[in-house]
Amino acid sequence: MMERFDDSRPIFLQIAEKIADNIIHDELTEGAQVPSTNQFAKHYQINPATAAKGINLLVEQGILFKRRGVGMFVAEGAREKLLEERRQKFSNDFITPLLHEAEKLQLSKEAIIEMINKGGK
Repeated sequence: MMERFDDSRPIFLQIAEKIADNIIHDELTEGAQVPSTNQFAKHYQINPATAAKGINLLVEQGILFKRRGVGMFVAEGAREKLLEERRQKFSNDFITPLLHEAEKLQLSKEAIIEMINKGGK
């Protein structure tokens, strides 16, 4: 079955996220070659320019690098860089709002930790 992209975000961002996920999950390791834009385009039935835009986004972030005439490869330290970015996003998107709401509800950090340990129950 063909993998689908959701319509809520640009496809090139989803391509970049898919590659980043593969790096985080060690499916693509440092120094590993990334599929070409044409391979992505054929596999996902998208325009090669869209695939290239997603790959180039990761090049700009220092996650991938190009070897002229050979292809794109995972940069050294890419996994750690991606993990740090995702941790920061997690903190900004979830932890900060959680702490603000907990403060409104007069919940202590200990109470929050207890709730987390109970699985939110």
